[in-house]
Amino acid sequence: MLIALTQAVPPSIVQCELTHLERVDIDLARATEQHRRYEEALVELGCTLQRLPPTPELPDSVFVEDTAVVLPELAVVARPGAESRRTEVASVAEALRPYRRLAFIEAPGTLDGGDVLCLGSRIWVGLSERTNADGIRQMESIVSNFGYEVRSVTVQGCLHLKTAVTQVGERTVLLNPAWVDAAAFDGLDRIEVHPAEPFAANALRVGQVLLYPAAFPQTRERLEERGFTVRTIEADELAKAEAGVTCCSVLVAT
Repeated sequence: MLIALTQAVPPSIVQCELTHLERVDIDLARATEQHRRYEEALVELGCTLQRLPPTPELPDSVFVEDTAVVLPELAVVARPGAESRRTEVASVAEALRPYRRLAFIEAPGTLDGGDVLCLGSRIWVGLSERTNADGIRQMESIVSNFGYEVRSVTVQGCLHLKTAVTQVGERTVLLNPAWVDAAAFDGLDRIEVHPAEPFAANALRVGQVLLYPAAFPQTRERLEERGFTVRTIEADELAKAEAGVTCCSVLVAT
């Protein structure tokens, strides 16, 4: 069974943290509807939805991916780089406790789940404005006992590593080479986003299907030409908060 942890869009999302985008008005009703359709798509792709208790006072709480990294052996509970987000982790940790043993990133380390990309026994962690070197060191210390190799990758020009690169196949990644060094993913097949769509590298792989923003048709065409099955959803309202489709769920295989 594949469980998808999600959380409702809070009314306070209009005060969300922003790093690389200018603040623009977010239509709460439209963002909520897009999130509902996102949850529906997860269920239709075989996930069992588990909604976390709502936290309307936490502007970024809908972006649950940043609170934890789930591996087959354990879950690493993150310590978000934005101080305003650190109280988000408690409810996610409690939701994960029945499924995994827990390990925690501690001060002075910071780590956002959106900076962590896991493929097999290799884990890439983005050194970004939200994840620091000590957070990466702690992550390596936690997972090395389980045979994982951690690689630090510098992220530039965008918020998280997964803004710049995500897994789309068993050994294939989709990436924007302007924001992350493609050479860091040696040994993997690499598909580059269309140059006109710099934010198009964020895809959510659920089984053999890619859940993908409708806003990037030219990159979608590249994925489909390579044989990938792509299901598009509208996600542009949540994208105003620097979000991608991976951001709004934590997937847990049980």
